[in-house]
Amino acid sequence: MRSCVIGGIVLAALVVSGVVFYGAVNKHLIIADANSGRVYGKWPVKTGAEFSLEFIHSVNQTPVRDTFRVEGYRIVPMATRFSSFGAGMQSDLDEGQTLTRDGDALVITGFTQSYRKLNLIVGTVSDHLLIIGKEQVSLRERCGQNAHISVRVR
Repeated sequence: MRSCVIGGIVLAALVVSGVVFYGAVNKHLIIADANSGRVYGKWPVKTGAEFSLEFIHSVNQTPVRDTFRVEGYRIVPMATRFSSFGAGMQSDLDEGQTLTRDGDALVITGFTQSYRKLNLIVGTVSDHLLIIGKEQVSLRERCGQNAHISVRVR
């Protein structure tokens, strides 16, 4: 009887560990069509993983890179990196945000919001890039020019 109880406890611990491990490993960053839900791509992620979305600013004609961190099933903005202020660029800081220089770049950090998903339209004139790990993905090639997409963690 005692060995059955111990065996049951061990089995329960293995099941719980398996569920926790399975949930951590099988989380993905997903790029999908915002309307139909058609999945264009998915990448395995864990809590704490970072990824970036980069595009060429239509007025400044310089790169803008937004970096995000995965926290559970939420997306947390970490930093926005850009070359100069101009139309469509953040010019005022919210409480807790800081603006620093990194070489020629301006970097805003201290964002406090998090999101279940990000919605964007893939560039018409220039591409949007997803940078995740060592991979750089052209969203124009993957999803199409002017595609309305959502980025989420599932």
